[in-house]
Amino acid sequence: MATFEKGILGGFSGKVGNVVGSRWRGKNVMRSLPQRGNYTATEKQEEQRQKFKVVIGFLSPIVDVLSNYFGAPQGDKSRSNLATSYHLKNAVVSTPQGMVMDYPKVLISKGDLRGIDGGTVAAAAGQTLNFGWQDNSGQGKATATDTLMVVVYAPDLNLFYTNLTVATRDATTAAVTLPNFMASFEVEIWASFSKPGTNFAAISTYMGAVTVL
Repeated sequence: MATFEKGILGGFSGKVGNVVGSRWRGKNVMRSLPQRGNYTATEKQEEQRQKFKVVIGFLSPIVDVLSNYFGAPQGDKSRSNLATSYHLKNAVVSTPQGMVMDYPKVLISKGDLRGIDGGTVAAAAGQTLNFGWQDNSGQGKATATDTLMVVVYAPDLNLFYTNLTVATRDATTAAVTLPNFMASFEVEIWASFSKPGTNFAAISTYMGAVTVL
């Protein structure tokens, strides 16, 4: 870095070629841009980049769900930060076709609330998914009014459907109608419970994959 006196056009600010001019502590200074080397990422670094790209691409559409229900913030780490970290470590795998999400290990929520027991899902006509579960109200912090949330993902479309207020825990059954464009596509499904009006949720359950009718 070097200082310089004003020329006839005054102080120099900005970039010209590989030189940048600016004001620093009341002085006009110049510095050169760093030279681009012949750096090549290692195989492990490239693998990590691809993991990050896949995870961020998958989670971004449901960031609102994660920001509300994925555990509790830890220091300067938000819920979405924690979700990203979890999925990078646990829910992405390498295949001959590249990095892909490991759907059974994906979590849409995380917490100490009692989760789903005996959960089932089946496809029915009219883009409908029929859900069933046991009423485990009274176990741990579970209550009858806890709310069932559902997240559905169509890999071939790269699109999500979310419904955060499907039914109450004591209902034990519920029907969810998906958008028409999901008809005939296979979808991956997750479900969980949350406390109404709070960020308190259960560890979500992977319900499996079905073909939408």
